[in-house]
Amino acid sequence: MAQSDGPRARQGGGRSSRNVALIGPYLSGKTTLLEAIMARTGAVTRQGTILDKSTIGDASPEARNHGMSVGLNLADVNFLGDTFTFVDCPGSIEFQHEGVLALTACDAAVVVCEPDPKRVPALQLILKGLADRGIPHFLFLNKIDSFATPVRDIIPMLQPASSKPLVLRQIPIWENGIATGYVDLASERAYLYREHAPSEIIKLPAAIETREKEARFHMLEQLADYDDELMEQLISDMPPPQDRIFDDLTKELRDGLICPVLLGSAQNGNGIFRLLKALRHEVPFVSETARRLKVENTKSCAYVMKTLYTAHGGKLSIARVLTGELGDGSVVSGTGAEERIAGVFTMKGEEPAKRGMAKAGDTVAFGRLDHIRSGETIGSQKGGIVQMQAPRPPEPVYGIGLGLKDRKDEVKLSAALQKLVEEDPSLVLEQNPETHQILLHGQGEMHSRVALERLARKYGIAVDRQRRHVPYKETIRSGISIRGRHKKQSGGHGQFGDVVVDIRPMPRGSGFQFSDTITGGVVPKNYIPSVEIGVADYLKHGPLGFPVVDVGVTLTDGSYHSVDSSDMAFRQAGRLAMAEGMPKCDPVLLEPVMAVEITVPSDATARVNGMIPQRRGQIIGFDARDGWPGWDVIEARIPASEMDDLIVEIRSATAGVGTFKARFDHLQELTGKLADQVLAAHKQAAE
Repeated sequence: MAQSDGPRARQGGGRSSRNVALIGPYLSGKTTLLEAIMARTGAVTRQGTILDKSTIGDASPEARNHGMSVGLNLADVNFLGDTFTFVDCPGSIEFQHEGVLALTACDAAVVVCEPDPKRVPALQLILKGLADRGIPHFLFLNKIDSFATPVRDIIPMLQPASSKPLVLRQIPIWENGIATGYVDLASERAYLYREHAPSEIIKLPAAIETREKEARFHMLEQLADYDDELMEQLISDMPPPQDRIFDDLTKELRDGLICPVLLGSAQNGNGIFRLLKALRHEVPFVSETARRLKVENTKSCAYVMKTLYTAHGGKLSIARVLTGELGDGSVVSGTGAEERIAGVFTMKGEEPAKRGMAKAGDTVAFGRLDHIRSGETIGSQKGGIVQMQAPRPPEPVYGIGLGLKDRKDEVKLSAALQKLVEEDPSLVLEQNPETHQILLHGQGEMHSRVALERLARKYGIAVDRQRRHVPYKETIRSGISIRGRHKKQSGGHGQFGDVVVDIRPMPRGSGFQFSDTITGGVVPKNYIPSVEIGVADYLKHGPLGFPVVDVGVTLTDGSYHSVDSSDMAFRQAGRLAMAEGMPKCDPVLLEPVMAVEITVPSDATARVNGMIPQRRGQIIGFDARDGWPGWDVIEARIPASEMDDLIVEIRSATAGVGTFKARFDHLQELTGKLADQVLAAHKQAAE
């Protein structure tokens, strides 16, 4: 017998489509859950699997090649007359920003997780983000068929990851160590799992009655913390009306007071119907989401969740309509000029299908909004629209240099990279003026790899990955007074410039300073700026081959010729004086050192502290992370040359959740074998 709605009245207001994000740690089963939902609702005739690469989600070649979600996937389903758009968000921390950005306009989120204590920090990252943003969310404990720990022990184990009480809504029915069904604690009904089919209502097994009463009373106690009347009923041993329990579950979810916990197995299709029922009755409608986002009084507005460039359709802006209606030809604006929507589409994976007008609640793709970006709010109001606060991309932690395999691609490379970065705002493109490298920064090695695979597939541009060049500098340890004379005689006017300069080291961070003590006009005033230019020209490449810093140069003497002297002659004289004097000033190599703030779970702090000295770094200190129980922040100084794969090692030590922020701090001397290696490599590259 199939499940029914029971005595509960239908919640909500209106029949608008709702948008629910599926989010969770890497490999928790989000994409499999999406496939199970589509199969259960009839959106597909057969549930696809990641193993045979038949899923609607993760349909891109990159996702299938790596067996993981590397971008958002959308699917529309109809369940008992209600329409839902499910947004499958990547689980890997390297790709999570797409999901974080999209969550802004979602009505609720289902956090998919496994009962694994090693996943608690990853779960905490997600749950805290949802709680801080006021997004209602459920926890779906997946893979119940492989639970090795009793559910009564799993919830306390996971509770530290959530600032909201985890309210267990179901308990499993076990038979010979196998989860054969569950008891719904709100309705007090028992169900028997049927693989890839609705569960069957059965009589509550006698062996589980005591456990069911205990678990149900605990659930009611948690709800009563926010309902005084329910608390009085419990104290008086009065059984609360079932409708009251469901109403409390709905209200406290929507108010962000609790995180309900449901059980199931996405792979086997278990618990899917119960999850859909909870979403149908308890997830708020778009009108409430618009109020949460403070756009409820806006005539027609939408939030752009993602930008996508397609092979034939051009640019698509995937957006959630929050108020009003927007259709083909509608004129909208965001932070810039007005633009006209060129087509409205439904997305299934990465495939668009044309559709009609989009109404509040719909998640669609708008065509050809050339100047609209991900995270932007668009609307039909004249003069633009007030922007919702979209999450900023995390700071990049991994960078690579890009070298073209075919020089003819140079012209189209820049445009292709700009599109790549527009599709994924957590990528950062940089043209480094010091090393003259094109750099692509991202959230990790896999993130960068997938970006280059997309570059090759979508735009036909193959690039070589290069190690980032470190912007070494050099300075001097001693000073000298030196003459530089440029004298050249040819047909017509000759060239004459003669200068004496004092070269001296300056304190670290002083840069380059030029002055003069000329008296008596031995070097005419109009030529002194040319001497400074010549000195600065030389300092671009010092005796070691690197830009020179922290050097002071004073022009003290010189001579000129009334006919042959010129700006160019004195510029060359200044350069010659530096070329003669600098090698005699004890030049030394300087390497950049970064101030690094590393954020890790506390149980990994000792391991990460051990990495820092191995990278010639210095630990400045560490402390508890403010507002993050169970996390630490480590302050360190690490040479830039040791930073390239730091994130790989940190992620390895922290089950994939550690990260860092880095900024330039200072330059320090580099001597000995390491300096010799740098100089040898620089010389070889210049040959």
